[in-house]
Amino acid sequence: MPLVRISLVKGKPRDHIRAISNSVHDALVEAFKVPADDRFQLIEQHDREDFIYDPGYLGVERSDDLVFIHITASDWRDTATKKAFYRTLAAKLAASPGLRPEDVLIALAPNRREDWSFGHGLAQYVEDAA
Repeated sequence: MPLVRISLVKGKPRDHIRAISNSVHDALVEAFKVPADDRFQLIEQHDREDFIYDPGYLGVERSDDLVFIHITASDWRDTATKKAFYRTLAAKLAASPGLRPEDVLIALAPNRREDWSFGHGLAQYVEDAA
């Protein structure tokens, strides 16, 4: 179960934001093989002066259309799968809502299966669920 935080500068239309949300989810389903109903996202919009980034870090030319995508997910995926996810997500966001790949910043925060509770105070991903 990935938990996704999507951060961007305030002012984008609701359909643009929904397209980002949908593209992120579609990429997770396709590349990470998460179930289609496994969708947990927080979308955060910031005033421009509170959205701080280096526009040229590592030779990538970013604009104020930059979107930070921070995903907390279980750590069992290998590097090849993660790289495929990055490519898939950038392509999907380019298609809808039309983001430049340079404006897609992705950070994965791995954790383990016992680090999740989906309710009832249980660790549902752990065998004994207690």
